[in-house]
Amino acid sequence: MIRLAREEGGLWIVTLDRPEKANALTEAMLRELAEIAEAAHEEARALILTGSGTVFSAGADLEAVRAGLATSPLWERLSGAIAALPCLTVAALNGTVAGGATGMVLACDLRLAALGAGAFYPVMRLGFRPQPSDPARLAALVGPARTRMILLAGAKVSTEEALAWGLFDRAVARETLLDEARALCAASLMASRDHAVALKAMCTPPRGG
Repeated sequence: MIRLAREEGGLWIVTLDRPEKANALTEAMLRELAEIAEAAHEEARALILTGSGTVFSAGADLEAVRAGLATSPLWERLSGAIAALPCLTVAALNGTVAGGATGMVLACDLRLAALGAGAFYPVMRLGFRPQPSDPARLAALVGPARTRMILLAGAKVSTEEALAWGLFDRAVARETLLDEARALCAASLMASRDHAVALKAMCTPPRGG
C-alpha cells in the first residue's frame, strides 16, 4: 500500500497506494512511511510524496482509529523524519488531504496540488488533538487566525483558498502533477549533495523561529 520508486539521480517518489480506501492510513502504512523517510536521510537527493487515485489521503483508517491509531506516536515520528530530511521534499497532492495525513504534508518543503485538491483537518469535530508539531507548522504557513479556522472551526479549505493563504505553493493539472514535481526537484538533483544540504539548511528557520 506504499510504493517507493528510486529514480536515477537520487529522486525518491513515495506513493500512498490504497485508492479504494481514499489512501486512508493504517498503522503498517504509517510505520513504513516513517522508515522510508528515515532511510532517505542518507540516500535521497530529493523526495516527492504523492498518492494514487483522486484523494491524497483521507487520514487515518477508521478501523485503525478504533484500535487507537489516532493517538499513535507514529504520526509525529513520520512528520519529524520528513522535516529533518536534508534534501528538498515536495508533497504532490493528487487530491484533498485530510486529518492526520496533513502532518506529513506540512512537514514537506513545498506543496504542489492538483486543481480541485483541498485540505480538511477535523480534529475538533472528532475529539482528537492534532499531532504536536502540526499547529506550529500550519501557523508558519497560514498565520495564527487561519490555523484556528482550520483546527478550531474545522474549515474545509479549497484549492483557491489554500493558494491564497500559503498552504499550497502552486496548483497544476492532475495530469501533469508528477512532471511538475520532478521539475521542482531538478535543480537540487543537479547540484552537489553538500551544496543542496547547505542551501536547505540556510532556508530552514531555527527551532522556535
